[in-house]
Amino acid sequence: MAEKILVTDALPYANGKLHIGHIAGVHLPGNIYVRYQRLKGRDVVHVSGSDDHGVAITLAAEKQGITPKELVDKYYPVIRGALEDFGIVYDNFSQTSRPVHHETARDYFRRLDEKGCFDVREVDQIYCPANGRFLPDRYVEGTCPHCGSDRARGDQCEACGTILDATQLIDPHSDVCNGPLEVRPANHWYFKLARMSDRLQAWIDTKTHWKVNVRNYCQGWFNEGLSDRPISRDLDWGVALPIEDAPGKVMYVWFENTLGYVSSTREWAVAQGDPDRWKDYWLNPDCKLVNFLGKDNIVFHAILWPAMIMEHGDFVLPSEIPANEFLNIEGQKLSTSRNWAVWLDEYLEDFPPDPMRYCLASISPETKDSDFTWKDFQARNNNELADIFGNFVNRTLTFINRYFDGAIPEPGTFSPEDREMLSTVAGAPDRVGACFESFQVRGAVRELIALGNQCNRYFNDQAPWNTRKTDRARCAATLHVCVQAVRVLAVVMSPILPFSAERLWKMAGLEGRVDEQIWDEIEIDASLSGRPIGEIEILFHKIEDDAIDAQIARLGRSDDRGDDGSESEEAEPEGSERNELISIEDFRQIDLRIADVVAAEPVPGTDRLLRLQLRIGAEERQIVSGIAPGYTPEKLVGRQIVVVANLEPATIRGVESRGMLLAAEDDGGAPILLGPDARVKSGSSVT
Repeated sequence: MAEKILVTDALPYANGKLHIGHIAGVHLPGNIYVRYQRLKGRDVVHVSGSDDHGVAITLAAEKQGITPKELVDKYYPVIRGALEDFGIVYDNFSQTSRPVHHETARDYFRRLDEKGCFDVREVDQIYCPANGRFLPDRYVEGTCPHCGSDRARGDQCEACGTILDATQLIDPHSDVCNGPLEVRPANHWYFKLARMSDRLQAWIDTKTHWKVNVRNYCQGWFNEGLSDRPISRDLDWGVALPIEDAPGKVMYVWFENTLGYVSSTREWAVAQGDPDRWKDYWLNPDCKLVNFLGKDNIVFHAILWPAMIMEHGDFVLPSEIPANEFLNIEGQKLSTSRNWAVWLDEYLEDFPPDPMRYCLASISPETKDSDFTWKDFQARNNNELADIFGNFVNRTLTFINRYFDGAIPEPGTFSPEDREMLSTVAGAPDRVGACFESFQVRGAVRELIALGNQCNRYFNDQAPWNTRKTDRARCAATLHVCVQAVRVLAVVMSPILPFSAERLWKMAGLEGRVDEQIWDEIEIDASLSGRPIGEIEILFHKIEDDAIDAQIARLGRSDDRGDDGSESEEAEPEGSERNELISIEDFRQIDLRIADVVAAEPVPGTDRLLRLQLRIGAEERQIVSGIAPGYTPEKLVGRQIVVVANLEPATIRGVESRGMLLAAEDDGGAPILLGPDARVKSGSSVT
């Protein structure tokens, strides 16, 4: 019986489009792994879906003036369609707003409740008497008790970065309420996570083969000590608690969204005509569960999700959690609020899927954050896909078509060089497969490049353009070996380059489809002799400079946002760090200064840019910054901020900018200015 493997990809929020940050860290590595495992003949089910609940959804819906249901149903086909066009097709791609998911999550809650996994605790919350409801923390603003900023949110202060509880705010208020707010007690359910600490630690300790980043991240949580975690919140959008005396209570997204993997598999089983088939995977201790995700989801999948599974008692625990780091764009953190992103649907309007699949695989953020640049994308397409793989394929098939009447020649007697090349080709599946098995996509790309270079070197060394005149049998053997290499190359490249691999398979005149082949049976096939090749076409087209320049120019431009100006979830959560290191000498070259904002005004013709007049000690200067989504000019005057004072001047929308302010972004992409906790002398150095 074939080994059963259940593969899940972290669920993207259904509040916006997908960008290549989502793809590089989660969906592409998951798709590559699944394609490979199917070629190995294993029984694989691959599921995912959209994450439809939580405050991120309700806030986005209110911003667009529609209901949460309308929002998620709007973005679900956009997300699914872009994934499919990119070659990422699931056995089932569901939604957590569907009845099957609500049923699954409620049943799971009941099972854990019966086993005493929850505590009910009374906690203080912000209440709106006018609307008669408790408000989620992100809905509340007020004055920060730490720094005095009057723009603090119920979960964090924008000015000083302090994590807050909404009840700590001074003079709390909300845009959704017309009257004053109150603090009232409310009951909430807590998951008893603390008692699971030793059991979870022991389980993690057995995963010595897991990535270091995953193990270290978990150990950090254990070192700090696990605490019980609330699983309910007051919201009218989500999975309702199956408790009679808990009206208006829904499950926290962290608790129910991983159960989306289960509900998606259940939905798949029904579609297969066997509603209980999902149990063959989730309730099978011999099934291998592989969770693909980004590093911001490690705690949920490596600690909270296993704790839920352990307490339930019947479900299979994750076998592998190949979490990846983040993708930066052109040296900067990916930011949807600044449109500093490459949107998947926009990319697919201009280029085929495989060049981006290949580029992202080549720079896969497996152990540290990686950087995507359009010039590197162009170079990898032109210098590797076109010049290495495309060149070898074109030379081989064109030569056969021109000098052997379009039929694969009989090899005759193989020379030692032929046999060495055939041996190299025959070993490629093992070398590339070992990388896929261990989630080393970058390693697989390196093996493919090495194979392509060896193929080109062999072709050049054998010089068929000469032997066709002097030794036709030798020429025939050379080209036969090259076709054998083309055949193997098509299969081993197919997990990363599925569209190109299928075209290559047809160009070589091979039977069936490339994705129907068996990885372990990719052997040298003597029966190819005499078979006609297919129609030859350019496998990889080169990309010109003007096409790349156009892509670079659209980065950060507000007029290139989605049709409705919506934003998707940030690729990098607050508090994450880039792993590139600089020397102290490099850092000392950056002149950070405290500046007073003396005036601010919008930059004409834009809705995101503000012109700030600053006083830095005795000097006055202006800078331009895209912080209008988070700050009005009047809220900035009188503030102290941190600026990079020795940055070379730049002209932005016709306005000179001499410096750059420091800011972070909240979960919704709004800017948060960085400044001192207390007023200091203008022009003071930040060290």
